Amino acid sequence: MRPSATLERFLSKAGAGSRTEVREWIAAGRVAVNGTIARQPLRRVDPARDRVTLEGREIRPAGKAYLLLHKPKGYVTTRRDPEGRPTVFDLFPGGARSAPEPAALYLFPVGRLDRDTSGLLLLTNDSAFAERIADPRHKVPKTYQVKASARLSDEQLDRLRRGIALKDGPTRPAQVVRLRDPGGKTVFEITITEGRNRQVRRMVEALGGKVIRLERTAIGPLRLGSLPPGRSRPLTPGELLALLQPRKG
Repeated sequence: MRPSATLERFLSKAGAGSRTEVREWIAAGRVAVNGTIARQPLRRVDPARDRVTLEGREIRPAGKAYLLLHKPKGYVTTRRDPEGRPTVFDLFPGGARSAPEPAALYLFPVGRLDRDTSGLLLLTNDSAFAERIADPRHKVPKTYQVKASARLSDEQLDRLRRGIALKDGPTRPAQVVRLRDPGGKTVFEITITEGRNRQVRRMVEALGGKVIRLERTAIGPLRLGSLPPGRSRPLTPGELLALLQPRKG
């Protein structure tokens, strides 16, 4: 039996665009299968036998790609923003429709960083990899450097280590290291194994403080290092293997 996929899934996985974009293109008659306009997004196609084109350009399955980006503060991680704010995809040549070679490759972020958070962001076209890294069930640690608006006591940092009660439930225990206390403020490093919305900010707010700077410096064994803000690079095979190693606990 030949492998097959729906037309919309084939196009999105091949890097042509998002599922939403692909459905719009199919409905507009811009997609053809073996020379005939195809208007059914759930139609099955065989990548080895069928020729799928978008406005006459043949679409072939894309290879998997894994990218590390140093996200600057002020950028959102959606592909397009209705408020017109800059997105991380604007950092690539050609903007939101571009990415590292091949240029048509459709990447998406692994998890999110909010607009005011900088640091390490992974992008990929491999949904299984993204789920492995982002799903809290896999407990992949994410490390952040935090600057709080006030000096936090040892007891407050211990509360972060034990777990903080938030509106959506208690957080898991975290690893916390005090780095310095400049000008009555505290800079510390925190490693968590969850990825709730604004989690680190809300944890500090639960202590009565406020985060004034937040940067993600590591995901598992992968560190941001000296990569400048706004720049990106592919993951090495060794980094990819290390990220996917099973974790205990």
